[in-house]
Amino acid sequence: MREHSLDLPTPEKWGEGLLSIPEGEILELEVRLESVHEGILVSGTVDTTATGVCGRCLIDIDEPVEVEFQELFAYPGMEASDFDVQDDHVDLENLVRDAIVLSLPFQPVCQPDCPGLDPNTGERLTKSTDDTEQTPVDTRWAALQQYTPDDGDALRAAPKTEKS
Repeated sequence: MREHSLDLPTPEKWGEGLLSIPEGEILELEVRLESVHEGILVSGTVDTTATGVCGRCLIDIDEPVEVEFQELFAYPGMEASDFDVQDDHVDLENLVRDAIVLSLPFQPVCQPDCPGLDPNTGERLTKSTDDTEQTPVDTRWAALQQYTPDDGDALRAAPKTEKS
């Protein structure tokens, strides 16, 4: 068994959505390599930072990414494998890239309760206050505004009459 700590730059941009790992971003790898009967078992974690934009308000964000991975690199043989040991070496680039890209959120947000953008002006909304704007009511439904929840209780409490 061997353990390694590596700080390596990304060779290219990883990810295509709203959040990605830019080229040259440092990857902090903690890797454990274990010899097993079938090949080399690689376990580890990678820490880095993803950059992009919030999916609601479109401001720039930096999000820490920490991913655990584990994969068996098989010795060359009869069976086809996604990861093989080649000349007593293992290439971790595809394994680490796939683990990181699959862990990136599809719709990242700058904060869990991000209010997003105003649909009318396109400007970033701030925390809601008590001065909320009333959306215009369709005139076809305006007559229903005079009814309150108490009106329903009054109708249920009215005595029922029988028709003869």
